[in-house]
Amino acid sequence: MTTDATSPELAWFKSSYSGAEGGECLETAATPGAVHVRDSKGPARAQLAFRRREWDAFVRFVSGR
Repeated sequence: MTTDATSPELAWFKSSYSGAEGGECLETAATPGAVHVRDSKGPARAQLAFRRREWDAFVRFVSGR
């Protein structure tokens, strides 16, 4: 995927498990075709993008469903 991590059309959301102290946090931004993932401490750095089907499989795996 080639969408810029700082692109205004991406609405980034921080994990609900993130504390107020910062720490190790991930942010995600969902689009119709992909889910983007970045480090909240370095939002301008590289990001990962997964096709929706891949992301859904990952979430099912880690949630034990």
